[in-house]
Amino acid sequence: MGLALVLSFAALLLLILLALLWSRWPGWLKGVLVLGVTGLYFFGNDAVHQIWGVPSVDALPERFVMLAAAVDEPAGKAPGSIFMWVSEPREGVKKLEPRAYRVPYTKELHAQIDAGVRKGRDGISQMGTAEAKAGNARGVGWLKPGSDEQEIKIRDMPSPQLPEK
Repeated sequence: MGLALVLSFAALLLLILLALLWSRWPGWLKGVLVLGVTGLYFFGNDAVHQIWGVPSVDALPERFVMLAAAVDEPAGKAPGSIFMWVSEPREGVKKLEPRAYRVPYTKELHAQIDAGVRKGRDGISQMGTAEAKAGNARGVGWLKPGSDEQEIKIRDMPSPQLPEK
């Protein structure tokens, strides 16, 4: 799917280039075309980041439920990665919407993930928090910090408290 999307954008870019170079359109219309294509780039970039199933390198949600994880340890020059499937709890929404994330490998996070996966197999749900590291302010859109700029903690999910009768 990713290759088809890239080829589609390349074909669109070629058509726009031909329109800009060899058409007899007035200059203002060519300017509108350039501005429209620039906006389309940012829209397309956001759409590609939202493709489900592709591990995102975006920042993890501040609070999440860890559904599964896999660790790719560093080997040679490869830095290693930790793949996490998480769901962000939302007020009033009962269904899970899992999302795959790729975070940089650290020994500390690897130990937390291993413990969390073991507890998950024993039926103890795991939740996590991801906070921006000191000195990293949250931006908007494509200026958001990536997962390498977060402090991630995994712990047992608290048991739900039932109301008194």
